[in-house]
Amino acid sequence: MAGSPRRVDVHQHLLPPFYRDLLAKAGIAEAGGRALPDWSPEAALELMDLLGTATAFLSVSTPGVGFLFDPDKAAELARQLNDFCASLPADHPGRLGWFATLPMPDAAASAAEAERALDELGADGVTLLANNRGTYLGVHGQGALWRTLNERGAVVLVHPADLPAPAVDGIPPFAADFLLDTTRAAYLLVRNGIVRRYPGIRFILGHAGGFVPYASHRMAVAIANDTGRSPLDVLDDLRGFYFDTALSSSPAALPTLLAFARPGHVLFGSDWPFAPTPAGQYFTAGLDTSVEPETLTAVNHTNAEALFARLGATPVPAPRANLARAAQRTAARLLFKLVQPGAR
Repeated sequence: MAGSPRRVDVHQHLLPPFYRDLLAKAGIAEAGGRALPDWSPEAALELMDLLGTATAFLSVSTPGVGFLFDPDKAAELARQLNDFCASLPADHPGRLGWFATLPMPDAAASAAEAERALDELGADGVTLLANNRGTYLGVHGQGALWRTLNERGAVVLVHPADLPAPAVDGIPPFAADFLLDTTRAAYLLVRNGIVRRYPGIRFILGHAGGFVPYASHRMAVAIANDTGRSPLDVLDDLRGFYFDTALSSSPAALPTLLAFARPGHVLFGSDWPFAPTPAGQYFTAGLDTSVEPETLTAVNHTNAEALFARLGATPVPAPRANLARAAQRTAARLLFKLVQPGAR
């Protein structure tokens, strides 16, 4: 398709029917304060075509398998989810990849499932919730998992979950708490030396890293004071994360992210279907209208192509051509410009 953005979406979710049924049986009807959305591969491809996305890497969002307190049942559900996901790339060549679900906070079981998913099933990476029933990434006792991921040079999508504290009335967790959750995990991964000890792991922080770019110098000073390290070294570690643009490509957030992240470390993300289609259109339009063409190309696909082997091994088809979708993208860009401060 001529003129297609050919985006690579590293932050898109799936809810297989059997998983949704298990959540319902456990009394879970929402995630992060939003009702669980409908999902199907066909609907995912329709959204991708609308946004000009060529390939999407799918992951299971919060609560993952952590709502099952029996470790064996959680590990079994993770295997079932990963077996389901493994069939998607063959069914939709070039369009869909996937991140494996792991049964955290059980680090040993998670290491075993990561090995199976990456080595046998062809997973493109793994997704880890920032906290699992109050246990954060980066704390003591997770070495078996980090070693397994480091040996494989794995890509790890760090996704927020509900904070291990009651939500505040009037503030849905996805709107603010999720950003803090990701920031806490990133802080501990740096503070406790995980990113330095396991340099083969490529961590992607969802939603532009939460508060990380904005508060990076403040956190660097705190970590330096706590550990005796140089603030510059701490900042270097924080800048070493990858970041996706899901719900974050606004005139307020995007310039800070691009100024902070290392070159090549910002990736496109949509957060569909938890972020509904209008939200995806709005923030994608923000990306399209806010950066220079070279940077836009890098964020849309070049940076991801350097990160994922699948993108080099399989020819990526263009999004399906449709004049109506192209017109919708143009209209979304115009709307985005109209609602910015100072536009009137």
